[in-house]
Amino acid sequence: MAVTTSKQRTILEDSEVPLIELRDVSKSFGNKVILDRVNLKVKRGEALVIIGPSGTGKSTILRMIAGLMSIDRGRIYINGQKRQGLIEDQNEPLGISMVFQQDALFDSLTVEQNVGFSLYQHSNLDHHKIKALVDEKLEMVGLGGTNDSLPSELSGGMRKRVSFARAIVSNPENPKSRPEIILYDEPTAGLDPIASTVIEDLVRDLQCTEKGCGTYIMVSHQNSTIRRTADRVVFLYGGKLQWSGTVDEIDTTDNPLVRQFFSASVKGPIRVVD
Repeated sequence: MAVTTSKQRTILEDSEVPLIELRDVSKSFGNKVILDRVNLKVKRGEALVIIGPSGTGKSTILRMIAGLMSIDRGRIYINGQKRQGLIEDQNEPLGISMVFQQDALFDSLTVEQNVGFSLYQHSNLDHHKIKALVDEKLEMVGLGGTNDSLPSELSGGMRKRVSFARAIVSNPENPKSRPEIILYDEPTAGLDPIASTVIEDLVRDLQCTEKGCGTYIMVSHQNSTIRRTADRVVFLYGGKLQWSGTVDEIDTTDNPLVRQFFSASVKGPIRVVD
């Protein structure tokens, strides 16, 4: 009979610790309950997409995980460690990056300055080293040679890719700054189908490459984006996670919320807001 050593047990236990965990998390804005005792676990290497109608708290979850918004009650664990306060209140046990829906670039800065912003502000790296790191990330997202361009000179899809490059750039002298999870808030919103496909492919490419990031949580309404980027899908409605399944199970589930959402029907349990 095989005997498990204490070292092996420790490795096994560590591998089972979720990268992100929400326990009974609740959030309200005024009298409106947005999240009601939500429980969610995200494993290392997982591609999770959160779906549901607008205004149900999907982006709120991302902002709370990123440490940009406080919770009213419950607990959030980052790689097994309970978060206390917001992101600026502590040193995170792992790097978390976020790609915002509106790309959130500085209009007055060049592409290079946008991508390398955190390194210019929070590292002791010299300009040449930062430029080399920025060049590498821009090549990874297919934007080599755009360093001196301003955001206003780029298409919507290109600006989105700049925000991706910014999300994955990190300080090689500070391993903790390298993101182990990326949070994508509607990365294909407002893009045409071809530009959306480019972004969807890029999300998967960055997950698979060694210099990218192997775990992500995404919020999306786009059918193609959900189906092409998700390993697991969770449906948020009425403040609770109502369904969880694989992409293939989207078309076979009997869950009325999921069926109405993907059929775009006005008839069903999801209330239509005029």
